[in-house]
This record gives sequence, structure tokens and C-alpha cells, in this order.
Amino acid sequence: MQKNYPLAAALVLACLAPAAQAQVKIGFMGELSGPQAMLGQDMYDGFMLAVEQEGGKLGGIPVAIVRRDSQLKPEVATQIADELIEREKVALVAGMTFSNVAMAVTRKFASAQVFMVSGNAGPSPTAGSACTPFFFSAAKQNDQFAEASGTYARQQGYARVIALAPNYQAGKDFVAGFKRNYGQPLADEIYTPLAQLDFSAEITRIAAARPDAVYAFYPGANGVAFVRAYGQAGLLGKIPLLTNAAADGTNLPALKEAALGVFNSSNWGPDLPNAENRQFVAAFEAKYGRIPSEYAAQSYDSARLIGSALKATGGKVDDKAVLGKALRAADFKSVRGNFRFNTNNYPIQDFYMFVAARDAQGRVSLKTVSRPLSDAKDSFHAQCRMS
Repeated sequence: MQKNYPLAAALVLACLAPAAQAQVKIGFMGELSGPQAMLGQDMYDGFMLAVEQEGGKLGGIPVAIVRRDSQLKPEVATQIADELIEREKVALVAGMTFSNVAMAVTRKFASAQVFMVSGNAGPSPTAGSACTPFFFSAAKQNDQFAEASGTYARQQGYARVIALAPNYQAGKDFVAGFKRNYGQPLADEIYTPLAQLDFSAEITRIAAARPDAVYAFYPGANGVAFVRAYGQAGLLGKIPLLTNAAADGTNLPALKEAALGVFNSSNWGPDLPNAENRQFVAAFEAKYGRIPSEYAAQSYDSARLIGSALKATGGKVDDKAVLGKALRAADFKSVRGNFRFNTNNYPIQDFYMFVAARDAQGRVSLKTVSRPLSDAKDSFHAQCRMS
């Protein structure tokens, strides 16, 4: 029988060649439809930019992203969580746009030992008494943006402030955070339905009260509607408007000149002067044709955080203690610059006040005004039983 040496050699080489590395499945759950879809889409775009920059990998490990729309409905989110755990068998879940959705699934994912890496939602229970080794925030604790605004209001000497927010977990967290650092009683607190887009009654109430400043937390379409109504009532040039989410990068394209002069506090802005941020902003604008928002920046960081952990473990995700330790190490360079984890798996970082202004290209963007909080820890870490 004639021996086929080339074929035999090829078979030997095939046996000796390393097997293709298996993909790590990562769930992405966010609000991708309805009035708040702009937030979830910016998060998804930021996350996928990091994946694309590595050619379909994170930390050099091939990944498969399982995208799901939680529709801002906790009951939908719990169904998605079951699917991601039982059928998709994901090792980690990213996204998490809204806190009520995150709270609905945190315990379920923790029980299944699936790591959540939130790119936005940071409800106070998960930072404090309900903290878990399986919940990581790559963003912030909800109160902290508001704490920066409260600090700024105190520094400016505003004696009478009215606060407004939607009536849900994050809204209450934001107002509580503002009050904590503002340090004196508010002139008024107004809570509105989560889906409300008509603020005429609230604007009339503000105009009659004539406060020194207004603080408002309104994400997505709510923020666009509120800022427009505020400006149309002629209040913008008379009563300073301090916001969280109402005049951020997701809303500025819709608000344009209507947002000029509105203040917004955050952990990130497009003009932060570090190399990683410059690269991120340029890459995001080149791919998507718009200025990124804090949602995109935080989600980009969450992807790079996951990548740092996968690199450290060589793509192995079965040993939960090892994977959790790799996540806690946060061995990546954040677009925010200063970033490390506290004992409750929430970041220690800086917070800034920005104002909506024209950039060098004439576009309405966010310009850094000050840094009210430096190297800040959230207000709930001491309640967390982890160490």
C-alpha cells in the first residue's frame, strides 16, 4: 500500500495545533426600546466599540455578546435573566441601564454565581447592606453624581434649592445624594411619574417659588422635555439649573442650543485630559458620528474591565473566586483616569461639574467647570459586609 506521507504529516500537525479558543458568553441587558432607548443604545455602542477594537475579543479572549432589551420592565428583566442563566449559560452580564431593572435581577444572578458588571445603574442597596461579590459597578453609586451637584450648590452659596426627580429608586437616590452634600433643607422636593413628559405644572410651581437654583435628575426623554420646558418658561437665564442626566451627552443632540448654560455633574466628560479618553472619544465619534455620553464611557470601561479579568484568568470563568479577584483588581486604564474598587465593588473616583457649551467645532457639548469631589468613596460602603 502506498503511504501518503503528506496526509499523515498534516494529521499530526492538526493534532499538535492548539484548539481554537472557546468564546466566553457575556450577556448585555439594557433599555434598547421606548423613550429611554438612547441611554441603552449609547451603552451598547460603547461596550461594542471595545469589543470591536480587539477584533471580537476582550483581554485577548474571544467573546460572544448576547444582547437583550429589558424594556425598562423589571418583569421582563427577570425573564431575560432566567434565559441568560439557564439557556445561554453566560459567565457575566453587562449593561444595566436603570436601577429598578438592576435591583430586579441582582439576587437572581448572584444566586447563579453570574457576575453583573453594571455600566450605569448603581442602586444604594447593592453598595451597602445588599452588596454581593457578584455585583460590580463600573460606573458609580447613584447618589454620587447628585452628591457632586449638592457639593457644587453649597460651594456656590445657593440658599434655596428645589429638587425634582422621577418617583423610582434612582430618583430617590439622586435627591438623597444631593441633600447629603448640600447640607441644608431643600425649599421643596418634587417627585414625578417615571414616564411623565409634561412638566408645565412643575415649571409653574418653580416660577412661583423663585428659588436660588433648581436641581433635577431626569434621564433620557424626560430630561429633554424638562430642559425644554424650563427654557421656554424663561427660567434658564434667571435660575441656575443643576442636573444629572437631563443635559448629558445623550440629550444634548436633541436639545442643542436649548441646553446652553445648563449644568450637569458626572464622573466623565469628553474633555477629560488623559490619553485613554482622547482615544475613546475620537474612536467613538469616528464610528458612530456623535459625541459619546457618560453612558457610553462607563460601558466602554465596563468592557475593558471585563477584558482585564479575562486576560488575567486566561479566559477561564468557572472558578468564581479567581474571576471575582481578577475583576476587583481593575487592571485597566479607565477613560476617567482615576479608578479603583472599594471593598463593596464600587469605584473610588473623581466627580466633575460640567456646563453645556459650544466646543471647538461649534457643537453643543460638555465643558469642565470644576471638580467638586476627588477620590470619592460612595456613602454606603461601610454598610457592606464584604472586605
